[in-house]
Amino acid sequence: MKPAFNVKSARLDTLSVQLLTDDLTLINHELKQRAERFGNLRNMPFTLDLHNLANPATLDLAKIVALFSRYHLRIIAIRHSDAAWVSLAKQHNIAFSILPEEQANNRVKAVADALDQPSAEVNDKNNSSVAASALPTLVIDRTIRTGQQVYAEKSDLIVLGLVSEGAEIIADGNIHIYGPLRGRALAGAAGNKETRIFAQSMQAELVSVAGIYRIFDQQLPAHLDRHPVQIFLQNDRLVLSAIQAH
Repeated sequence: MKPAFNVKSARLDTLSVQLLTDDLTLINHELKQRAERFGNLRNMPFTLDLHNLANPATLDLAKIVALFSRYHLRIIAIRHSDAAWVSLAKQHNIAFSILPEEQANNRVKAVADALDQPSAEVNDKNNSSVAASALPTLVIDRTIRTGQQVYAEKSDLIVLGLVSEGAEIIADGNIHIYGPLRGRALAGAAGNKETRIFAQSMQAELVSVAGIYRIFDQQLPAHLDRHPVQIFLQNDRLVLSAIQAH
């Protein structure tokens, strides 16, 4: 008999929400504040990054998943560096992804998207202290491949190669990409609204500055598509502007 289906390996490509607390009231408050920004992210799959939490026994995962669902954000997996969290995922019939401990602590690591950051009002007060403790610019001289994530903590990020589809680059500072940007780029991850993204060849899936997103599901206008572009905030709106050669 001819088989009805085949089972093959596949990469699960999701955005990630890094949970900083298990307080449902605080999480709900944050979701309410950011609800308008979630319009383009509705019904997309998310991984819940729990590496900041220590005890799976005290986490009410069902209520947290339901809370995100209320805002049309689908949690389909959890991630942690401790395999003790696997049983929690099994209890709720969702996937589990192991986050190596060195990735949870190193400067280049798998990280969440900017949804996990505190509100802009708080961060605006702290921008000067963040700048004071800024680290040297992180330079990546290779291709960022599909499924890879790079985080430049307290610094700018420069990528000299390609950012592939399904790859994600994040920086607390500015981002410069000198190869084609085909994946996701998130600048100002700590809430700094003055940061920018500079892309030599704009082909992105998603960009974000200080948590304000835009997803590109249609081709950009001709003067922006595959051209040098800068991305920044103006009156809390994301602006894409062509970089003109002089």
